[in-house]
Amino acid sequence: MTTNRIAFQGEPGAYSHEACRTARPLMEALPCRTFEDVIEAVRAGEADLAMLPVENSTYGRVADIHHLLPESGLHIIDEAFVRVHISLLAVPGTRLEQVREAMSHTVLLGQCRGFMRQHGIHAITGADTAGSAKDVAARGNPALAALAAPLAGEIYGLDRLADRIEDRQNNTTRFLIMAREADLSRRGEQMLTSFVFRVRNIPAALYKAMGGFATNGVNMTKLESYMVDGVFTATQFYADIEGHPDDPAVARALEELGYFTSMLNVLGVYPADPLRETQRNGG
Repeated sequence: MTTNRIAFQGEPGAYSHEACRTARPLMEALPCRTFEDVIEAVRAGEADLAMLPVENSTYGRVADIHHLLPESGLHIIDEAFVRVHISLLAVPGTRLEQVREAMSHTVLLGQCRGFMRQHGIHAITGADTAGSAKDVAARGNPALAALAAPLAGEIYGLDRLADRIEDRQNNTTRFLIMAREADLSRRGEQMLTSFVFRVRNIPAALYKAMGGFATNGVNMTKLESYMVDGVFTATQFYADIEGHPDDPAVARALEELGYFTSMLNVLGVYPADPLRETQRNGG
């Protein structure tokens, strides 16, 4: 049974909601309170897909998300790069010079320091971006604005007083789209494979495990480590590589990796987002 829904974490109008609209415009977006709730919505059949942010070009990886991916029982079927464009949103009829304070998530406030300083606007920390927009709409005070995605202004009936006010115009968040069933088909010219693994307790295990990718010419675009269950000696690694498991070079590299790991779990095989190349070139 399909629902034609894609679940995301946050209030309607959040950047994850915008990612759903961008990557799956024909699907209904389902807001959830936590990342765990997003995953459970898909597992329970309340949604077909999950939209999960994994990293931001300015602030690095999203906390805790890598712990959830291997245990989710879901499979990565796509990635989506979404540019973080920030708008100043206020109640209808407000003029920019009336705004004295702007509310948003602390991360977003830090991305608009130049604009805020230029216009003498004081920052107020809110729970999240879309929630701040919802709060501003409810208060109806022209002196209080919100910093959020343009979509939040559309949803909560706010005027956009200024757009793209972020200090860094290339600020981008990478999302993973996950489903109950894996899709290992070749759906793009450039494919990616994501997996998690633990190395065996032998000397230079990580060095040896990585050797197969180097000798076979397989490009590893990401390698991150994190503790498992809060134990310093139990380290798990998350990796993204370019290529498909059926590619001879990738197959050889993964086979060699298997010799030096106690656990290897492929999380998904999926096409690279076209914006990935732009990010690689710093655009």
